[in-house]
Amino acid sequence: MAPEIKYTKIFINNEWFDAASGKTFPTVCPHDGKVIANVAEGDKADIDLAVNAAKKAFHRNSEWRLLDASKRGNIFYKFADLVERDAKYLAELETIDNGMVCTRIQSILATIPDRIRYIASLADKSEGTTIPLDGDTFCYTLKQPVGVCGLILPWNAPILMFINKIIAALAAGCTAIVKPAEQTPLTALALAALMKEAGLPPGVVNVVPGYGETAGVALTHHPDVAKISFTGSLEVGKLVQKAAGANNLKRVTLELGGKSPLVIMNDADLQSAIQYATLGLFLHQGQMCIAASRVFVQSGIYDAFVQAMTTAARSLKIGNPAEVTSQYGPQVDEEMMKKILCYIEKGQVEGAKLVIGGKRIGTQGYYIEPTVFADVQDNMTIAKEEIFGPVQSILKFETLEEVIERSNASHYGLAAGIFTTNVTTALQFSKHVEAGIVWVNTYLVLAPQAPFGGRKESGVGRETGSKCLDEYLDVKAVTYSQPKKL
Repeated sequence: MAPEIKYTKIFINNEWFDAASGKTFPTVCPHDGKVIANVAEGDKADIDLAVNAAKKAFHRNSEWRLLDASKRGNIFYKFADLVERDAKYLAELETIDNGMVCTRIQSILATIPDRIRYIASLADKSEGTTIPLDGDTFCYTLKQPVGVCGLILPWNAPILMFINKIIAALAAGCTAIVKPAEQTPLTALALAALMKEAGLPPGVVNVVPGYGETAGVALTHHPDVAKISFTGSLEVGKLVQKAAGANNLKRVTLELGGKSPLVIMNDADLQSAIQYATLGLFLHQGQMCIAASRVFVQSGIYDAFVQAMTTAARSLKIGNPAEVTSQYGPQVDEEMMKKILCYIEKGQVEGAKLVIGGKRIGTQGYYIEPTVFADVQDNMTIAKEEIFGPVQSILKFETLEEVIERSNASHYGLAAGIFTTNVTTALQFSKHVEAGIVWVNTYLVLAPQAPFGGRKESGVGRETGSKCLDEYLDVKAVTYSQPKKL
């Protein structure tokens, strides 16, 4: 049974509102293409109201700013308990709106409460320093919240991204406006309701669903927004960065995708490498910024790897993401499905060998077969551009030096992985590959204790990790003269 849709309006000041324009937009189920619900379509007028609420909640004499940092943390602990309580409902909501198979989102939801608790535990640990200066002066630093933050979510992992961004921003003492992706607005609204239930004061969190070109643009250009955190495409990320510098030089955190290399050495455990290469690309139908979409296989095991990878892709259980037996579901919408099919066609035209998949499945929903290309060359489009779909490119290499150079020959630099039993090989690759995240003999291990972010055009800044609050804090140096004599 489909979950009850409880929240479809805009959330401002702990209250629910229709859009100022009265407009709504449909959110669609990727499994069958049917409308799930019509959601309030926020635009500039609604963003203005949300920013005003967040600005008022950030005032130095507000309830939120006067709250002890440890008390802020306690609210998030309560929020974590509520997420734990409603995990089943949230998982069902994410599956129907996003298309992630239910077993996967359930496993993510199982980790979310502890993720919240970890980030919340940092609320009272933003410590300054004392600095010895020459002469009769004394200096110390204060870490203080930057102010009103705009948090723009992607559609591929709405719950996880909501938690990573909002808990860090609020634990630092900021207030926020969340703009969920128009494809997947439902879980952000449900989580806002839980934050209110946890005791968050009015105006601290506001959620405005709507389109990027209206609500998103208004948020990134608003002069009273001090910080933007955006996860999404490189193209839109560049527009966000430009908008952030247009008026008040907003601080930005950007996570803009990748074309992540996964390197399989001759000495690798082949069975384990196949398992993680399958997981690293086909989990969530390739709709991950850290997807292992470029698989470099050393020549000694190349043919065996291609054969085993073909078998693994063929064995994936494709079906309704709400079914517990499904391992692989639909793409998020028709637009993405058509885009991915165009990439598959281009791969064939440019000479890559299609070993399995490549076609749409049926006519209902947005399903594409798990697709594997062999004999891929570095200059092919499918090897260079982020496809964000279930298309794996397998490339052959000879030496470690060669594969490091080829891995780095990309304007992206988010994640990378290597499978080898040689510790020196693993250390050399980890040192020299240009990526913000490197996995050795594993893939997709994501923990709140580890920083997440990329290099080059994969983004700016880090989310999660023990220093994640620093992205939402300013450092103030205070210097004063001491008396020369007591």
